[in-house]
Order: sequence, then structure tokens, then C-alpha cells
Amino acid sequence: MSRIANSPVEIPQGVEINLDGNLVSVKGKNGELSRVIHQLVEASIDGSTLKVKSTANSKHAIALAGTTRALINNMVSGVNQGFEKKLTLIGVGYRAQAKGKVLNLTLGFSHPVNFDVPEGISIETPSQTEIIVKGCDKQLVGQVAADIRAYRPPEPYKGKGVRYSDEHVVRKEAKKK
Repeated sequence: MSRIANSPVEIPQGVEINLDGNLVSVKGKNGELSRVIHQLVEASIDGSTLKVKSTANSKHAIALAGTTRALINNMVSGVNQGFEKKLTLIGVGYRAQAKGKVLNLTLGFSHPVNFDVPEGISIETPSQTEIIVKGCDKQLVGQVAADIRAYRPPEPYKGKGVRYSDEHVVRKEAKKK
């Protein structure tokens, strides 16, 4: 059984955490995040650490305490350092270009794809075949990267499509005569 809830969350310098009942607000240099925690979980600040414990002794409450601790830790590291996902475009003529709050994608369709960037996310395109999604909310960064990848996921025969930079696509052999 995992003991994640037992380890405290370290609060780095420059990060401020407010507990208001079941609402946890974290503020740092990259932004501000807040989350409502379950009533079976209780959070308390002790100096420069935050401790999470379950109020009940059930299996469900202990699991919720570990999940809540991990979510709060992601919030703290997000407002302090931020998160990023890198995507790579592979295919002839596949291009990406960030223009303000719109990501313009050319993915082999008969029309260009315009992706509206949500609030709290910044997208950079260092080259035409690279996309970097940055933000302080880990869930939102991952969801935006997954939404961009969903336009043209990598196919198994030639490997063309949008993939994560660390993703390995298993290639299939073509049909033989």
C-alpha cells in the first residue's frame, strides 16, 4: 500500500498557500491555482510544510488523502516552476505556427487547423515541427497537448502525425504480396 499521504508537501520560498475550509489556494510567481478538497481529507500548514491526512479510517479516505497530497504537490510545483509538454510533428508538409492565442496547424488536411489556446497556457513553436505547451496547471497542460495530438495521432505504418517528443511509436510492417 502506498504511503504518499504521509509525506509532507514542502512549500518553497515565494509560494503562498491559503487554507479556507475545504478550499486550498496556492499562489506563486507563475500564477495562482485553487482546488476544493474532499471532506474526508484535512490539510494543515506546519511552518514551511503542508500535511494531508484523512479524517476517517476507511480505505477510500486514505486513497483520497494520497490523491489530494499529490494534487497539492503538483499545484505547488506548478506555480513555482511550471510544467511543459513537447510535441513533434512528423510528416511531409506538417507545420505549426503560434500567432498570439491561436496555434495554426497544417496537418495534411484540405484546410488549416486553428487551435484556440485556453487561458493559463502558453504555446511556443521554436521550429515549424516543434510545439511546446507551458503552464502552471499540470492537468490543463496535459489536456491541451492531448487535444493537439488528437488532430493527427501518429499512425503505425509510416509514423506520420503529431506525437509527444518522448513517445515511441511501434511501427508495423506493410502488407506483403
